[in-house]
Amino acid sequence: MTELDRFVRDDLSAHGITPALPCSDAVFFRRVHLDILGIRPDPREVTAFLSSKEPGKRAALIDALLQRPEYADYWAMKWCDILRVKAEFPINLWPNGAQAYHEWVRAALRDNLPYDEFARTLLASSGSNFRVPPVNFYRAVENRKPEGLAAAAALTFMGTRTDSWAEDQRKGCAAFFSALVFKPSAEWKEEIVMPDPARSTPIAAVFPDGAPVEIPPEMDPRRVFADWLTAPGNPWFARAAANRVWFWLLGRGIVHEADDLRTDNPPVNPALLAYLESQLTASGYDLRHLLRVILNSATYQQSCIPAAPHPEAEARFACYGTRRLDAEVLADLFSTLLGPGEDYMSAVPEPFTYIPKYRPAVSLADGSVSSPFLELFGRPSRDTGLLSERNNEPTEAQRLHLLNSSTLRRRLASAPLIGRVSGRPREKPAQAVRQAYLEILSRPPTPEEQTAALAHAEETGLSRREALEDLVWALVNTKEFLYRH
Repeated sequence: MTELDRFVRDDLSAHGITPALPCSDAVFFRRVHLDILGIRPDPREVTAFLSSKEPGKRAALIDALLQRPEYADYWAMKWCDILRVKAEFPINLWPNGAQAYHEWVRAALRDNLPYDEFARTLLASSGSNFRVPPVNFYRAVENRKPEGLAAAAALTFMGTRTDSWAEDQRKGCAAFFSALVFKPSAEWKEEIVMPDPARSTPIAAVFPDGAPVEIPPEMDPRRVFADWLTAPGNPWFARAAANRVWFWLLGRGIVHEADDLRTDNPPVNPALLAYLESQLTASGYDLRHLLRVILNSATYQQSCIPAAPHPEAEARFACYGTRRLDAEVLADLFSTLLGPGEDYMSAVPEPFTYIPKYRPAVSLADGSVSSPFLELFGRPSRDTGLLSERNNEPTEAQRLHLLNSSTLRRRLASAPLIGRVSGRPREKPAQAVRQAYLEILSRPPTPEEQTAALAHAEETGLSRREALEDLVWALVNTKEFLYRH
């Protein structure tokens, strides 16, 4: 048990809640692949992990996954949601800007740029939105008045919504962004984002904590704000980041909702959140370190099944929170198993969109590029930067699509997975069933599941391929496949 777990267990004990048992190796292996990389594990690696007797294999796996390139792709998707990376209405980055912005975010995560430097760069950069990608932080705000820019900065880096602030607090913070100008260039859709070079008077601003400051003309007010925000002891910056990362991994923030930090919405476990803040700051704002601390905890590695019914079990992290997979992750899983799916589309006309043909949905740069499947399964519009824009709640329309879609059935009939599993004539039917389970659910079937699958093939008189199609269709419609658990 780690120090993190002590804070969780002390809280559970105080509320009479029993923590869940540890999850199985098979569940853990699938869970960390989905939570770190947004992909399903390779079936051969599943088998190797399950057969390994190494006591430190879970920690070693976490370290290995955090170094894979898919980590940057998947976590860039999460950050680009809240940074509003989108080419067209109401966010008008244009595809050039969206592509450059996404690549900068992805590279920052790949290279493990310290989070305080990440924030300062976004807040204080100047230049062309096509050539200096971080300036798109401001270009991606629909309301470019000082109040709108301040609200975006507070939401993104303080995890708070300025509509809950007093008017004088909003105006005081808006002053830090009052000298910013957007200057069109000769290149279509390009803008230069910079401090107003004509400013000749001081700016009187007020930090969100109430401290006033006068900023002389030669200083960029944005940099003054960024320095205050990332200074040691700032009550919002590390707390908001730690809470958001916890939300992304556990499904619920220690402060709920995860982007609504305010005094009258306290954390459910203040000691736990303070510990995560301290881990982030002491590590030099190393996001991979924070992920490692959480992922190696017994709290993260619990079963999703509560030890005993309790109304606060999930809210106090007595078990792992189940939730439906992200739309992009689901789309990519179906593509891996069944072959390429729907073509992408965009509100921006060709030839400006850079719409990829078979690019994984997780690595799509532009929130304006979508598909009917992604929209049906709740991909966020990236208009506001709110975490609630992403909707992972299941709907009847989604269930009907998975059960009855003729497109899905056609893909199933020619699925690479079916070919891989049924195309081995010397392989016994039981081995084919086992392989299907490993490919789809990342675990071998139980004896009962194996027997039921073989009995279905015998009783229906279906060919081996047809029986496998039925099995695959049944498995991809299970909650075990559609959910992280």
